[in-house]
Amino acid sequence: MKINHALAMALSALSAGLLISCVKPADDNKAPEADSQKVAQDSAASTSAAEKDSSGDKITAVDISAETEKTYLTHVANDIVIPAYADAAKQSDLLHDLAQKHCQQAPVSGDELQALRDQWLVLAQAWAGAEMINFGPATASMSNLYINYYPDERGLVHSGVAELIAANPKLTAEQLANESAIVQGVPGLEEALYANDSLDAAQCAYVISASSALSMRLKDIEKNWQQNATNLLAIDKTADSDQGLNQWFNSLLSLVETMKSNAIDQPLGLTGKAKGHLPAATAEQSRAIINAKLATLNEVMTDPVLTAILGSNNENEVADNLSTALADATTLLAQMPEDLGTADKATQQELYDHLTTITRLIKRQLIPALGIRVGFNSTDGD
Repeated sequence: MKINHALAMALSALSAGLLISCVKPADDNKAPEADSQKVAQDSAASTSAAEKDSSGDKITAVDISAETEKTYLTHVANDIVIPAYADAAKQSDLLHDLAQKHCQQAPVSGDELQALRDQWLVLAQAWAGAEMINFGPATASMSNLYINYYPDERGLVHSGVAELIAANPKLTAEQLANESAIVQGVPGLEEALYANDSLDAAQCAYVISASSALSMRLKDIEKNWQQNATNLLAIDKTADSDQGLNQWFNSLLSLVETMKSNAIDQPLGLTGKAKGHLPAATAEQSRAIINAKLATLNEVMTDPVLTAILGSNNENEVADNLSTALADATTLLAQMPEDLGTADKATQQELYDHLTTITRLIKRQLIPALGIRVGFNSTDGD
């Protein structure tokens, strides 16, 4: 079932905008629209203190020198971005090694299948964190599509993976690399590992090949960043512009907005008719994916180098407000079921509201405090 790259891009466009993680669609998560609207109306009455403050006192921009900006962006590249891709590649390698070990004799089931699933979830969380980097080689080459095809509103991954395995029972990584995006990466592996109670020889071949192809793609992105970080983050242009800071923080804002819309609001039908599916829906592990994204945001927003920059102008309150909002969202998430679709509507709406607060704090406090601007990629509508 070979689909050329041009068709893959067209399918991606049809499937919906920005990409996060992919799985078989959940047809039973469609809540009545009237109930969704009621929950949204009830929730609107309770706005957090942090959100109320986000449009209050005027934020004074920090005076950031070119050298400080250069130091921070170098830190972002070396200590945040490159390690994120390296970790995702490492977890894919570990899944590949585990698959080779357990697939020596098919079928694979029981504890061995569970071990593969557990490692897949670690890999999926690693990539969920790396998705904060919404620019650079991953998106420029559309490799992110081949790593994580989401949202898959038409169920293409579910049917595509099954058809590919049936047509190519001895699939190799090289063959898979030339196939469509819909049968590759994190969602393709999820489909193979979670849609079956056991793996036969052909499914084993797919898991081995898909994890190998994914590792190669991730390592290429990591290598590109290692070689081109200065250009990608405009580290050598800090004396002339804030291009690097703008790109980095708008990328983080895009992560929150996309997560809020594609991974929470639309699949849960909170502000309209349910559309698409939660991330990791086949694995029923949507909470783990959202938590990984929040953990990444928390790490970046509470980063000592960033907080020192904000503190230089007594804007510590901005960092404190973000830290509190992220902690509140993480605490709520920890109390929700692994499959967020099974949580009650009021709790789902509360999570959505927490993400709205985080979005507004980034837009109205953090970005102004850094003296930069909200970019055109802002999709929240706030």
